[in-house]
Amino acid sequence: MRLFRRIMIWLLVAGVLSFIVVPLLIPATTTGTMTNRAVSTSGEFVSLNGLDVHIEKRDYSGACDCNAPLIVLMHGFGASTFSWRDVITPLSASGTVVAYDRPGFGFTERPTSWTGENPYGFAGNFALLDAIIERFGAGKEVVLVGHSAGGQLAAEYTRLNPAKVQRLVLADPAILTTGAGPEWLNVVLRIPQMDSLGPLLVAGIASSGDDLLRQSYDNQAALTPEVYDGYHQPLKVIGWERGFWEFTTAPRANDLVANLATIATPTLLITGDNDTVVPTSDTEELATLMPNTTLVVISQSGHLPQEEQAALFATALTDWLTREQ
Repeated sequence: MRLFRRIMIWLLVAGVLSFIVVPLLIPATTTGTMTNRAVSTSGEFVSLNGLDVHIEKRDYSGACDCNAPLIVLMHGFGASTFSWRDVITPLSASGTVVAYDRPGFGFTERPTSWTGENPYGFAGNFALLDAIIERFGAGKEVVLVGHSAGGQLAAEYTRLNPAKVQRLVLADPAILTTGAGPEWLNVVLRIPQMDSLGPLLVAGIASSGDDLLRQSYDNQAALTPEVYDGYHQPLKVIGWERGFWEFTTAPRANDLVANLATIATPTLLITGDNDTVVPTSDTEELATLMPNTTLVVISQSGHLPQEEQAALFATALTDWLTREQ
């Protein structure tokens, strides 16, 4: 019996040591083979807050001589500027349009170390948004357009900076349903052993992301090889796994839901009529929780109305902007 107890203690010690040591010995690997700039085939890169940020920009194409607004497009989880490909040019009839890849996604640089705010967290995203507005929106009114998780960021930024945003558009916003884990979990995920294993743990997004994309479309026939390819391109960037892990563990605590009623900024809410990722009913409920909203439900669309029903999406947004002038 004494021998059995001794063996069990040694096995326990060996297991604990293995957990402490083995993850730290796993070499960093990536399936990416190219730099972010080499993979990108459109748009441009600008240096903002020390980051190499990928943007797509369309100058104002409208007829009037008025001081047209800056329209900033903020994509959702797992997406990039590619998600706005069919609406960015039509929207330029209403203002200068800038779509950008948020840190951790698309072709924007994925830093592994930094000073100051974590660029992947809420505060870092807000600092980057400040830089974008300063760079492209000097003297202009600002319209923030956020989709899904980008909608959560856009709404919280507007709540905290009401003087910087004149109009807000939230498309299928992940506010009442976020999919995020509890903040305390990030403390566990950031211990050195988990941090070392992290890029391996999130590498499965390369395949599970396709499942989310299929769930996001109401019409599966619209998911062409070109659409899949557009979403797969960022997975060619060297170190995309580490960047996605940094995003996963970044601080995202916020007080948005408890303070929705304080957002007085004119807000357009857009949702697909068959959104099962962020339920259509969530966006409809937001219209009752925010004081100055207009709700548009786009038919025959899931979680990505700007892709599935691009013309209807662009028309809804531009018509609303015209009415709000």
